[in-house]
Amino acid sequence: MTKLRICFVGDAILRGVDDTIHLGWPERLCTAARKEGHEVTLRNLAVRRQTTAEIAKRWSAECEARLAGDTPGALIFAFGVNDMACDAGALFRASPARSEITARKIIGEAAAWKPVLWIGPAPVAARITAEAAAHGLEPDYHNKRLAMLAPAYGSIAEDLGVPFLDLYAALAADRRWARSLEAGDGVYPDGDGYGLIAEIIGQWPAWRSWLD
Repeated sequence: MTKLRICFVGDAILRGVDDTIHLGWPERLCTAARKEGHEVTLRNLAVRRQTTAEIAKRWSAECEARLAGDTPGALIFAFGVNDMACDAGALFRASPARSEITARKIIGEAAAWKPVLWIGPAPVAARITAEAAAHGLEPDYHNKRLAMLAPAYGSIAEDLGVPFLDLYAALAADRRWARSLEAGDGVYPDGDGYGLIAEIIGQWPAWRSWLD
């Protein structure tokens, strides 16, 4: 039996926005682990709309406060979608280069302290926004940028020796995911989509290595 306290750090993909039962994928993932007999406790430290820069300012203090004591601790990060969004007339909330630099700093520091898993950004619906239209961007601009950011994150993870799960690649052509985005707000899915993420991560060898 594994005994583990996990901090989930990132944006609202961890919080379960648009999930009618308010679980998101972290609670589903940990519930499945507990059903297997593991003593897994989660601390959800998600904040909606935060970029990597905002997460970088808070993750360390928040995690240190929650992973104190003798219980083994670990961290799971999920971020990046908000970096690629248009906001207040800007083409990015954080440029790809800045996002990658900040992500490397976050993950590198975290991995030097505790075991870390890194979950890449998921696809969003191909829905144009007013900000995008003002800049003449194509309707699926967001996904094209996420499609480039995900492998860049993966390369950073490889450099740092941290397991990385490319959710973009796993979900981009998945019809169940597309339906769940339509039922949600286009960025965050409904409960079925969060269940799909939990299933994918639950079968991931890097996650299983924490339990087996």
